[in-house]
Amino acid sequence: MTRTLRIGTRSSQLALWQANRVTSLIAALPGAPATQLVHIRTEGDVRTDVPLWAVDGRAFFTKEIDRALLAGEIDVAVHSLKDLTTQMERGIVLAAVLTREDPRDALLCREVRGLADLPPGAKVGTSSLRRRAFLRRARPDIELIELRGNVPTRIEKLDRGDYDAIVLATAGLKRLGLDGRITAHLPAEDFPPAVSQGAIGVCCRADDQETMQWLAPLDDRATRIATTAERALLRRIEGGCQVPLGALARVEVDRLRMHAAVCTLDGTTMLRTEGEMPASVDDASRLGERLAEDLLAQGADRIIAQQRPGRPQVAAP
Repeated sequence: MTRTLRIGTRSSQLALWQANRVTSLIAALPGAPATQLVHIRTEGDVRTDVPLWAVDGRAFFTKEIDRALLAGEIDVAVHSLKDLTTQMERGIVLAAVLTREDPRDALLCREVRGLADLPPGAKVGTSSLRRRAFLRRARPDIELIELRGNVPTRIEKLDRGDYDAIVLATAGLKRLGLDGRITAHLPAEDFPPAVSQGAIGVCCRADDQETMQWLAPLDDRATRIATTAERALLRRIEGGCQVPLGALARVEVDRLRMHAAVCTLDGTTMLRTEGEMPASVDDASRLGERLAEDLLAQGADRIIAQQRPGRPQVAAP
């Protein structure tokens, strides 16, 4: 291969870490081509004045990159897999899913040592409906405040006293070398992470076999299987990424185990489901769909529908 692989990415520190990780993995392959990063601004980067859940549509952090891929302006698109819609753009394939980092949410506090230690009325920052719902269930007495910005900016807001605590993804903190700021990890059983949280998705055009051959070796089997199950669940529920739903699947030897939950935004009702199947991609899709059907039978569609007509009231920082 003589052409340079153009890798599309957002320009945040975390996005660049992910794109550079893909670059280094490709470079380690025998006979690897040269690579070039192409920075692309997305709607999620531009619209920082409103909460993401208040913006209509989906793919806030991915669609401009995918459009560049389809237009032939780049050859590879690197995404946080949790940002990638479950219905891929026609002509694009998820060529590789990198080894997953810790999928749990992390609590960062200014003074106390855990969620239970926060005083009533404590100001907790989060930009996620999912996190808000599960936090409200665990601590209905805290005040939830909108939080936007890249990871370092969010930590700066915590340090200057805008919040008493904030919730971020452990994976992003670890990748940026900021995991020393973590006060506590939120247990995945009570705070199920976003679908595919901690995983990096690498896409290319479906007809670009030349590029695909360089991306295929990057695919991690266990992560591919686990995220396939989680994305199948989300696709069946048709919730998108901004709904109060969390799920986590893990491959343990030859079995795939998964649990998921949907919670009302006021935290008063939570629906749970769990199950397991053989650890294969085909069985992973079936497991995700089966658990989705269980949640829907319990009333998950009604919980999600309640959140759509009106948006929750969130205090400004």
